[in-house]
Amino acid sequence: MIQKYITYNAERYASKWLVLVIDLFTVAFAFVLSYLIRFNLTLNFEVDNLLVQLPLVLLTSFVSFLLVGSFKGVVRHTGVRDVYNIFNAVCLSSILVIFIVLSNRLYGVLDLFTIPLSIIIINSLITFIGLTASRFVFKSIYNGMHQGNKAIKNVLIYGAGDSGVLTHGAITSHAQSEYRVVGYIDRDVKKIGKKINGVPVFARRTLTEDFITKNNISEIIFSIQNIDSLKLRKTVEGLVDYPIVVKIVPPIEDWINGELKVSQIKQVQIEDLLDRAPIQIKNSKIEVALLNKTILVTGGAGSIGSEIVRQICNYNYNSLIVVDQAESALYDLQQELKQNGFHNFIPIVGDIRDKNRMNQLFEDYKPNLVFHAAAYKHVPLMEYNAYEAIKINIAGTKTIADLSLIHGVEKFVFVSTDKAVNPTNVMGASKRIAEMYISCMQQEGTTKFITTRFGNVLGSNGSVIPLFRKQIEHGGPLTLTHKDITRYFMTIPEASQLVLEAGAMGTGGEIFIFDMGESVRIYDLAKNMIKLSGLRYPEDIDIKITGLRPGEKLYEELLANGENTLPTYHDKIKISKVREIDYRRVRSKIDELCITNMFFNGNTVKLMKDIVPEYISQNSKLCDLDSKVDKREDSIQQLKVVKTS
Repeated sequence: MIQKYITYNAERYASKWLVLVIDLFTVAFAFVLSYLIRFNLTLNFEVDNLLVQLPLVLLTSFVSFLLVGSFKGVVRHTGVRDVYNIFNAVCLSSILVIFIVLSNRLYGVLDLFTIPLSIIIINSLITFIGLTASRFVFKSIYNGMHQGNKAIKNVLIYGAGDSGVLTHGAITSHAQSEYRVVGYIDRDVKKIGKKINGVPVFARRTLTEDFITKNNISEIIFSIQNIDSLKLRKTVEGLVDYPIVVKIVPPIEDWINGELKVSQIKQVQIEDLLDRAPIQIKNSKIEVALLNKTILVTGGAGSIGSEIVRQICNYNYNSLIVVDQAESALYDLQQELKQNGFHNFIPIVGDIRDKNRMNQLFEDYKPNLVFHAAAYKHVPLMEYNAYEAIKINIAGTKTIADLSLIHGVEKFVFVSTDKAVNPTNVMGASKRIAEMYISCMQQEGTTKFITTRFGNVLGSNGSVIPLFRKQIEHGGPLTLTHKDITRYFMTIPEASQLVLEAGAMGTGGEIFIFDMGESVRIYDLAKNMIKLSGLRYPEDIDIKITGLRPGEKLYEELLANGENTLPTYHDKIKISKVREIDYRRVRSKIDELCITNMFFNGNTVKLMKDIVPEYISQNSKLCDLDSKVDKREDSIQQLKVVKTS
């Protein structure tokens, strides 16, 4: 036992005592060198005096090193803090020596201890330089030994600000680092041509293919914080054309314990370029709206529904009922919430089309708020499955809305889509009819019916980005329906925040729409995804144009013809000022549509077009149901949209 204890402490302390011995040898060498420098590198001084004074200098240095602890730093991780400790130890040692020398002069104890002050000053400087240099020499030797024949990657850091400097430290501070920073890239003319930690700062124009080839650059690490998403996209898109890997440093708030780790520097994904600055929602409003409420979320295991559930879990609600017909997805969500410490929720496998089942849920749990996210959303699939689209998107919404009114729900928030605007397909038309039914229900009672409308969601099931990613993994080609097709994008958390905010601020009857920014050309998105994967277009992976799918639009819209917007307290959230509708007629037609659909009548799509006059089919067999006049008007409208875009 004693032997183990001795062995453990020997291993633990041997290295620092060795550092202390080396430091004292450095001090002795510096003191002798100080005498030589003082006397012009000659021996015109009393060597006996030096030999007597040397133990005194070593003793004061020994005491100083012990007090400051400068020898305790791990040499291979020497940094600014270690240099600061060395400086303090040298200063303390010099002060002690000066104090002894002055005292000796005053009391005249021993003339041999009267060291010239000039030698003390020279010795302090040489000692500080020697101790600091020795640590960095040993650090370099250690790093060289451990790197061995490991391949080193030459990298550039884009951004010479604080984030860039911290990135340099993170990727070069340990012995196992495989990076060598060739330089920084920055647009600040005050920094260009200078060096930061010995690394030169280059101008953006310096970054050419010749420069990359000459310096054997393999990676560029983008390290600029708080940059506008549009500027980020344009900058990174300019980098992906080079034969290098582009990586990005995460936002500071995502750093682990406030410190950047090399593992957090990831290759740029297309989501990083499409991601937008998060909207600053007034969470206090949501907190008040959800406080002590019983909340029902339909479609709670889907992309939007599950994120709504995750965000609700952070508030002080009474009970949360999560309904979805997808058993596996609901189970996964249940396990995730449990693992994250959330237990006050009730997962229920159920179909919103089952009125008896849904009525039982309303009776048992008596929800105060309903967030209705359940829907079929895939345009091509729904185009020739109108029965299902009507049954879930319209009849299912009708069921939940009717029960909300019957059971006195305070607020009903409906999740809609931009495809409901001037619809060209069954799915979009079904969501528009559901919006219209929600507007009708607002006239019926005290329940406040609210609609949210937004565009495509990044990473949602069936969206274009996961599809492209799978195609890249399989070697391509990427399939695109049209070269000029564009879409709006937003993140899942952002969309879910909007839904919650609508529930908090809505007073009933509103359609909340979101400022989606600029639309994205899907062809450009596909090319960027290929390049960000380290491949070349079209040499490695090509893009195949397949033609517009049934019901698909070239351009999405957020407002229908005749609609305008009203502002809210947030400049990114607007209220659609919709045109008036004949509520009695519309509700009667929707009832007729749902009943007709139950009997598999083939006239359902024609009824949908009657309810939504602006619904004109495109690229579909259902175009035959539109009159020639409607088609001509649609062509004119598409031309207007193209010119506007």
